[in-house]
Amino acid sequence: MVYTAVAPKRSGQPDERIVYRDIPTPLGEMRLVASSKGLRGAWFTDQTLLPSAEGWTRADADPILEQARRELDEWFAGQRRDFDVSLDPVGTSFQHEVWRALCALDFGQLASYGELARIVGRPKGAQAIGGAVGRNPIIIIIPCHRVIGADTSLTGFGGGLPRKQALLEHEGSRYRSRNPRARRVCDGQVELPFEPPAFDWPRAQ
Repeated sequence: MVYTAVAPKRSGQPDERIVYRDIPTPLGEMRLVASSKGLRGAWFTDQTLLPSAEGWTRADADPILEQARRELDEWFAGQRRDFDVSLDPVGTSFQHEVWRALCALDFGQLASYGELARIVGRPKGAQAIGGAVGRNPIIIIIPCHRVIGADTSLTGFGGGLPRKQALLEHEGSRYRSRNPRARRVCDGQVELPFEPPAFDWPRAQ
């Protein structure tokens, strides 16, 4: 993927046109948001951190949003493991550093907060790493679901632990429980395509 963001910036700059669309996925409705440079955000619509769409323009035919939708469909169908859509998230220099490190994690590859801290050169900064991971604005595509505890515990996830459990199972790591202290019970790629779990996710209107 192309990570176009190179410096801290503020969201909603007056001269910046932001577009969005909502899409259905096996894990519930998602909102995709884009600038002219790339994908700005991807959230499940029931997430606490979902920003207001005030000032944004709905644009179902926007090419960046359509590419992101298509690639997510392929990912859930087991036809894709990496994403090619350009990314343009808003964040601090430190957050960008962490999000770039997340993008370097391969499909099915897991890392603890401590390991991620070492990757970005801040071996004692696991707590700060956790904060940046939790503020990830492009869920799944910037794969914060691949970050777990040092003991393989599920820990947390902005989209909810049932979704994190499902996403990790899609990539080959099984958890019997959605408890944040639950530990991984096996490795190895599970069968694709993705089979959604039986939960009542929000659906696209």
